[in-house]
Amino acid sequence: MSDQNNILSELNDRSREVFRRVVEGYLSTGDPVGSRTLTRAMSEKLSAATIRNVMQDLEYLGLLDSPHVSAGRIPTQMGLRLFVDGVMEVNHLGDEDRAALDATMGANSGDVGSLLDRVSNALSGMTQGASLVLAPKHEAPIRHIEFVSLAPDRALVVLVFADGQVENRVFTPPIGQTPSSMREAANFLNAMAEGRTLSELRGHIQREIAKHRSEIDSLATALIDSGLAAWENKGESYERLIVRGRANLLGSEDDLDRIRSLFDDLERKRDIAEFLDLAEDGEGVRIFIGSENKLFSLSGSSLVVSPYMNADRKIIGAVGVIGPTRLNYGRIVPIVDYTAQLVGRMISGQGKG
Repeated sequence: MSDQNNILSELNDRSREVFRRVVEGYLSTGDPVGSRTLTRAMSEKLSAATIRNVMQDLEYLGLLDSPHVSAGRIPTQMGLRLFVDGVMEVNHLGDEDRAALDATMGANSGDVGSLLDRVSNALSGMTQGASLVLAPKHEAPIRHIEFVSLAPDRALVVLVFADGQVENRVFTPPIGQTPSSMREAANFLNAMAEGRTLSELRGHIQREIAKHRSEIDSLATALIDSGLAAWENKGESYERLIVRGRANLLGSEDDLDRIRSLFDDLERKRDIAEFLDLAEDGEGVRIFIGSENKLFSLSGSSLVVSPYMNADRKIIGAVGVIGPTRLNYGRIVPIVDYTAQLVGRMISGQGKG
């Protein structure tokens, strides 16, 4: 950030305006911006030759690039970063956008999955990008746990929650488990599971196993350990990553292979909690431009992401928009920010307040 401040301080008012207008023109049209276009837009009357000289200086600083000989300029990734951090003015959320987002909260019956589906669809439609919504962990108290043998090398651990939801994980059990060892492991878990959430249960079970290891069969202990590991896998800590709006990224100017690569990354990404990690360095919206976005192999994209929180101000999920680097950041930032706040309030049972 200090390097960016140094570059900004090097720019006089004329250079700053040329830079701002080139970036805004590019974000608006996706096309290089030429000097003749700027002669009509600048607040100061300047010749095309003077503007070209300023553009060359900005190119030397690494802020602009010329994609074709004698063409206009486009911002580099560094230029976009500088614009977003130091020049861009974030718009207020428009009444139409606010109403569209508020409408996704209507008819909410406590079904978080349906709510997040509606939010994801609304985000992709409003921003013309792809929306990403990371659903929160399931934190209802546990009613019952059961192990089911599927094959000698595969077993299922089933969790029934107090709110009626059922989830399961397939895992590799210890070799030689028996029906009695599976019943023993399930009985041990159920004796302490009821009324506890999964996150509350984990530490408690580990302490109990250490205390009572000699009292339960070693095979049952191993079954509990391996079954719990299936739930403790970091990538399985969150129910799902909801993605909408693939078609929005397939404009004629886009590289189809790169877009396909992006969605391949999304669909095979097991550690989707990494998406949340991107948002955890602060409560507000974060913007990742091009190769700054380490979650995806695709470099020609930007991600605008914000976490949402529960009533205890704990980050439990995230919402975001991904698209080409020429996203309308000034409009999308307040949309993502408001959406995250809205989802957090609804999940916390506070309504739109």
